[in-house]
Amino acid sequence: MTLLGLFLFVLAFAAIDYATLPPPLPDYARTRAAWHPSEAWLYDRHGRLIDSARVDFAARRLGWTPLDTVSPVARETIVAAEDRRFFDHGGVDTLAMIGALRDRIMGRRHRGASTVSMQVAGFLAPDLAAPGARGLRDKLRQMRAGWAIERTWSKDQILEAYLNLAGFRGEAQGIGAAALGLFGKTPDALSRDDAILLAALLPEPQAASGIVARRACALSHDTDCTRFAGQAASMLGPARSLALDPGLAPHLGQRLLTKAGDRITTTLDAGVQRAAIVALRRQLQGLGGARARDGAVVVVDNASGDVLAYVGGIGGASTAASVDGANSYRQAGSTLKPFLYAQAIEKGYLTPASILDDSPVQLDTASGLYVPQNYDHAFKGPVSARNALAGSLNVPAVRTLLLVGVEPFRDRLWDIGYRGLVEDGQYYGFSLALGSAEVTLLEQADAYRALANHGLWTPLRLTKDDPRPAPRRITSAQAAWLVSDMIADPDARTQTFGPDSALRLPFWAAVKTGTSKAMRDNWCIGFSDRFTVAVWVGNLEGDPMRAVSGTSGAAPVWRDLMMALHADRPGRAPARPNGIEQRRIAFGSGLERPRTEYFLAGTGQAQIAAAPPRSRRPRIVNPVSGSVYAIDPDIPIDRQRLAIGVSGEVTAHRLMLDRRDLGAADGKPLVLAAPGRHLLRLTDVAGRVVDQVMFTVR
Repeated sequence: MTLLGLFLFVLAFAAIDYATLPPPLPDYARTRAAWHPSEAWLYDRHGRLIDSARVDFAARRLGWTPLDTVSPVARETIVAAEDRRFFDHGGVDTLAMIGALRDRIMGRRHRGASTVSMQVAGFLAPDLAAPGARGLRDKLRQMRAGWAIERTWSKDQILEAYLNLAGFRGEAQGIGAAALGLFGKTPDALSRDDAILLAALLPEPQAASGIVARRACALSHDTDCTRFAGQAASMLGPARSLALDPGLAPHLGQRLLTKAGDRITTTLDAGVQRAAIVALRRQLQGLGGARARDGAVVVVDNASGDVLAYVGGIGGASTAASVDGANSYRQAGSTLKPFLYAQAIEKGYLTPASILDDSPVQLDTASGLYVPQNYDHAFKGPVSARNALAGSLNVPAVRTLLLVGVEPFRDRLWDIGYRGLVEDGQYYGFSLALGSAEVTLLEQADAYRALANHGLWTPLRLTKDDPRPAPRRITSAQAAWLVSDMIADPDARTQTFGPDSALRLPFWAAVKTGTSKAMRDNWCIGFSDRFTVAVWVGNLEGDPMRAVSGTSGAAPVWRDLMMALHADRPGRAPARPNGIEQRRIAFGSGLERPRTEYFLAGTGQAQIAAAPPRSRRPRIVNPVSGSVYAIDPDIPIDRQRLAIGVSGEVTAHRLMLDRRDLGAADGKPLVLAAPGRHLLRLTDVAGRVVDQVMFTVR
């Protein structure tokens, strides 16, 4: 060979070598380190999987599956189908190559000759296996890549990478995702038939079930293959439920699982979570979707603040199943009343035995008259604070707010953790006593837990890594104990809820219900010495419920959970703190039955009676200043007289309308006022004005 010929040969060899050079390939360690699952996982406090979430939507991948966690029969079956001489060749199966070339020359159908090593190289460098890459140069590059892999990787590492990188069906990448998604199993539980079906998918992952069944039959070498048709249809049927993912806390998972590969251990207890789901599902099914579609439950350990159950919803008839009902702001209803009464008791304005007037009242506000009504649109007259709170009476609560003040009460609610109250007290007005503010179920659970913990508040914990800050006092231990005792008193709530409602348990528990405006939300929050359970029932889209009350909506769920949580030991009444005195009291005029009552030390009374009229300041109670009245043209004018109401000792007092003397104040006059603005004054015997109001007639 001449020198020129040798040069041309070397040049041609170098050109071929360069043209068929495969791209650089990572080693096993870098390949495994670069693997990122598409999922994130949620575990309960005992390490049990309770939910998972898809975070990366590029491909469906679980965690990297080590080779020794794949069943031996699955490894052997897949290797036999894809590369039966895998453990004998050095990256390229020469015999398979010759066979494939022979079949192509003879025009026969031939099987591919790519080895597992060559396929792994293709997974790591996708341009090696790009669509249409079937020419001689492409095949040589794949072969060289296979040899390169074999030089630096062990056989077990190559097989492990193949089982993790191969696409089996749709977006499911790797044997972990395939086993779970197609069979509801982990890879170590795959049977021979499972492995055969997976191997049958590999040449064409999107093949129809009939084609997969025929391939599986050929791979099995069995004489009877009838079973594969049904198995393939089941495997590739409508979206299979991931049996190993319990799906117990999807809303919490959506909240906490934000990064692919996250494995978060929560404070939840899978057993308590299941009990909460069952109780809520049973109640919503009983109510029916036409009455209430949604609900949420939170269960908290009082001592630690750990959330043991977090149910944001259960689907069912819901039209907003993805919305987290446990962390959505909803109108609080009467559930804020215990904190109002606690503040009034703490400041010495009330005792549990104080008499409050449950009678019609009109309050002048910047937006007009505020006229609170009770749930049943009836009034009880004079009633003790204990019965008013336990029976959830609205007018006494508003009168209590007048004592405490709207702004101080708003600030107290903020301190307890109600972070939805972003406006000042004037924005909410007197309706704040009846729960016009928006709160979440989590906030409710933590606020009531503070009452259970003698007025000490800390934030709830959802994960094991959440901090444990020092408790912060939000009300006195004495006021917290007194209010807890009031809402735990089944006799005090009998007049409103009856003697045997869902709120009555066979052991000590404090509880409060609430219903928001237009029946959009129904709450039941209560606690024992160990647990706080908060339940919300309603419609997440905001439409009103139908025929659902405080004790027929959320309360049955609360009761079921309380009974389950205390199956081992009944709830116990909390110890009475220092600074509380006990008295036997009687009520004048038979207002309420005699009973044992509790007071802040130094405020106890043995006899409770309504103040006589002479002890009250004379004043005009109707009309309320700022009232606007309209004359109805269809009603005779003499039937549209205005009743003047006064209170207190008004003997020898007179009423003056503008410049006209209406006579004695205690005569309850009816007046006919012409259109326009009017000044009504109450004067004493000396002619001095002791009260006056302005009103308008149109």
